Amino acid sequence: MKLNELVAPAGSRKKAKRVGRGHGSGLGMTAGKGAKGQKARKGRKPRRGFEGGQMPLQRRIPKRGFHNINRREFAIINVERLAEFEAGSAITSDLLLRTGMVSKLKCGVKILGKGEINIPVHVVVEAASKEAVRKIEAAGGTVKLG
Repeated sequence: MKLNELVAPAGSRKKAKRVGRGHGSGLGMTAGKGAKGQKARKGRKPRRGFEGGQMPLQRRIPKRGFHNINRREFAIINVERLAEFEAGSAITSDLLLRTGMVSKLKCGVKILGKGEINIPVHVVVEAASKEAVRKIEAAGGTVKLG
């Protein structure tokens, strides 16, 4: 088979509907836009969320507190879960994702200090609490952040 012999399967390529080409086409007169109104006119449609001059829902609902737009959200895992790995193993964010210990990486993985660990493991993650670093290093392991 050669590239010039390739043919699309039957029914996979439909002709585009030609709007505004007379009543017989099924999309004549108003060209499928309905009758009158802002959305029937030519030019741009109103922006997303525009409610015809009424105060939009996004501005009507109350807002409370501070919302940090630069917030980094981590997938968290506790030190006690790392004890399930073999002694001396290298633990990375990808390994935690593959084994199912974290379901989504988000901005990376953060190790928290809940629980105990007594085997040496080498951890390479994006963030870790001071308590988690202390417990891993006390067990003879290492933590590399980045």
